[in-house]
Amino acid sequence: MANDRGAADNSSAWDRYAAAYQTRAQLSTSTAHYGPEIATEAGLRLLGDLKGKRVLELGCGGGQCSIAFAKQGATAIGVDFSAQQLAFARRLCEREDVKVELRLGDLADLAFLRADSIDLVFSSYAFGFVEDLNRVFRQVHRVLKPSAPLVFSLPHPASEMFDGDGDDPLSVRRSYFDKTPVPHDVGGVVFTDYHHTFADIYMGLARSSYRVDLVMEPEPVSGGRRSAEWRDAFLYVPRTLIVRARKEGN
Repeated sequence: MANDRGAADNSSAWDRYAAAYQTRAQLSTSTAHYGPEIATEAGLRLLGDLKGKRVLELGCGGGQCSIAFAKQGATAIGVDFSAQQLAFARRLCEREDVKVELRLGDLADLAFLRADSIDLVFSSYAFGFVEDLNRVFRQVHRVLKPSAPLVFSLPHPASEMFDGDGDDPLSVRRSYFDKTPVPHDVGGVVFTDYHHTFADIYMGLARSSYRVDLVMEPEPVSGGRRSAEWRDAFLYVPRTLIVRARKEGN
């Protein structure tokens, strides 16, 4: 299946790139991050008080957000499809003296969790590597408690219309409606990105019985550190989409 192949390709790519990424990113373990060049949870305050809550992070990577949740008194669970990312996360948990349950697997493989057992599901920039987001939405809906939120960020659908080649950073080089996978080369490591339009995301949530109560398209933080993937187009076109949706129904 294409989805399985894409998942396997991204798993392998992250295994190869994990060490370089963690060295370069230097992500904080004191607050959750939503993406490059934008405000963190410390500024956005989208998650609420996490003390005593069970929090599941999908695509936890090096574990920084899950560690931040644990520091705030949550029971943190992290799932990722990269063994090397999780190896880094385990070392980081030990260094930070924090307990996080870490699991290797597909982001929709949540059979290890009981229904209605999770107070919050969080994901930062991982859903862009997932072809079948609706499957993830359905599995997350099963494990969330009634009215509990799914909060996630991913590359803004409009940002993929532009790339860093050429003299004009605002030249459109890809149709917004093009659903073919997008190869993304980082230092010789090729990832597969999946383009989800805003309508795809919203309708997928609605059909899986969520109520969307927040959508954000954050502007870059003025004067902040720029990532290696920064492009001047991000001054004009949002780079990140943040969504909060609450479970409805059973």
